[in-house]
Amino acid sequence: MAIDETQEFLPVRIAVLTVSDTRGLSEDRSGDTLIERLTTAGHILANRALERDDVDAIVERLATLISDPEIDVIITTGGTGVTGRDVTPEAVEAVAEKMIPGFGEAFRWLSYQNIGTSTIQSRACACVAGGTYIFALPGSTGAVKDGWDMILKDQLDSRFRPCNFVELMPRLMER
Repeated sequence: MAIDETQEFLPVRIAVLTVSDTRGLSEDRSGDTLIERLTTAGHILANRALERDDVDAIVERLATLISDPEIDVIITTGGTGVTGRDVTPEAVEAVAEKMIPGFGEAFRWLSYQNIGTSTIQSRACACVAGGTYIFALPGSTGAVKDGWDMILKDQLDSRFRPCNFVELMPRLMER
């Protein structure tokens, strides 16, 4: 598992969607952390938004982002826990065409190294919808760091071997 330096890096256009009832964009440390990491990696911030913890509102926002041809990937932060207001996974499932269960499994497995069994409270998930990848991360800065640093940084790098999500992008809409 390594970066193949003989390959060209292809920047991905990423939208960051924070889901929260308690913070605005000015207090969004997790979103800021994610944006800093994705831009440092060479990707393009295509959109940034905040949506309240309401499944219909999140679905509507996701649908808008999915339909934007200038967005390849949506990364959400927040709303993946088990409380009554945590509805991001339900919204992701509502727009999903294909779930990517390995993302949540890998996230929890890797997160276990930092927070132990508390990782089972996360419902991090991912899918493909309308040719767009959606990755739902928990809302803590630690979770965003884990998700980006240990999974997404490599999987969204076109040079990562043995395989990566970017090389599949041209084929996501195949039928």
